[in-house]
Amino acid sequence: MLLTLAFASLVRHRARTILAVLGVAVSAGMLLDMVMLSTGMRESFRSLLLAQGFQLRLAPKGTLPFDTEATIRDADSLVALLRARPEVERVSPVLGGQLHIPTSAGTVTAAALGVESSVQGDYELVEGRAPAAANELVANDATLRAIGKGIGDTVSAAAGYDPQLRGLSGVRTLRIVGRVRFVYMAAEQRGASLPLATLRAMQGGEASDRISLAMVRLRPRTDAEAMRTEVGRLLPRVTVISTAEAIRQVDERLSYFRQLAVILGAVSLIVGFLLVTTLMTVSVNERIGEIAVMRAIGVRRGRIVAQIVIEGAAIMAVATPVGLGLGLVTARYLNSILARFPGLPERIDFFLFQPVAAWTALGLLIASGILSGVYPSWRGASLAIATTLRQEAVG
Repeated sequence: MLLTLAFASLVRHRARTILAVLGVAVSAGMLLDMVMLSTGMRESFRSLLLAQGFQLRLAPKGTLPFDTEATIRDADSLVALLRARPEVERVSPVLGGQLHIPTSAGTVTAAALGVESSVQGDYELVEGRAPAAANELVANDATLRAIGKGIGDTVSAAAGYDPQLRGLSGVRTLRIVGRVRFVYMAAEQRGASLPLATLRAMQGGEASDRISLAMVRLRPRTDAEAMRTEVGRLLPRVTVISTAEAIRQVDERLSYFRQLAVILGAVSLIVGFLLVTTLMTVSVNERIGEIAVMRAIGVRRGRIVAQIVIEGAAIMAVATPVGLGLGLVTARYLNSILARFPGLPERIDFFLFQPVAAWTALGLLIASGILSGVYPSWRGASLAIATTLRQEAVG
């Protein structure tokens, strides 16, 4: 009976009900987007760091990996020391640099990573194979398009520019053996990878025993934070960063995103609550006489309140799925815009859908909508019956 009466009331004011549903859907969509934004980058960055299973990263003292052009000296002995530790499963040394590749249209410059192919965690092979010998190269699609080459082709590449000779230095002929997707590079950033020894030889000079960073994968059930402390004690000349520490630093740098998301999410929740409260208040005021008659014939106050609360719940139940779809579509569009931010890794998502957080937020919106009908309905059902009926008759 209550459901029938509630449904009839909503249908009777069809236009107002539709507008309320649309308004709540917009609030739900915005609330969902803000929840996705507040947690998305953190979880996306965490997934990115753990994608290849490395829990620790070693960088030059006082810097983040590739934050500057600084390098770690005596790298071979450092890597050997780490590999000798029983808690360490794998160590991947990485040397950063640039490759300058002359083409008919000019010189193409790409970021270069010198790695050991057997232990690397910087790229995923899409086609071909990883470099197995000196002077072999893998590159991403952006680089291959720019130089007009493919797997099996050879290129003449340089690691630097000599200002005295006014020409490229460290020139070598490299053979392309694979097409890859770099884990930590931006979508359109040009990148290439070659054996660590080859890039060192091309750079020459002091690069012969240096790396830009080292990534460490620990054995199962090893405490990453305890190991970070231990490695930091053994190697005071480097900065040791764990995944948890990296996430903490990212949180500090991007805290304004989370603050903005929390504020706008709270506003969305309040707007949804006020919208339904206003609708329920107007509905109750229009039905004061009807409520008084129901009270006069013996209908309990609780049943009247329940009917109006059901109306609010019905609006929320219809608006929430609509808002969910709207929020997901909007998040996808906004994410495509923000993903073009220069230097941002391709796999970073600003808006990441997490079921628990999303349904919790939408559940709060539904609960607020249900509660929004309690006060106006209770107030309307508590008015003096005789006085209300007389006022309605006079009116």
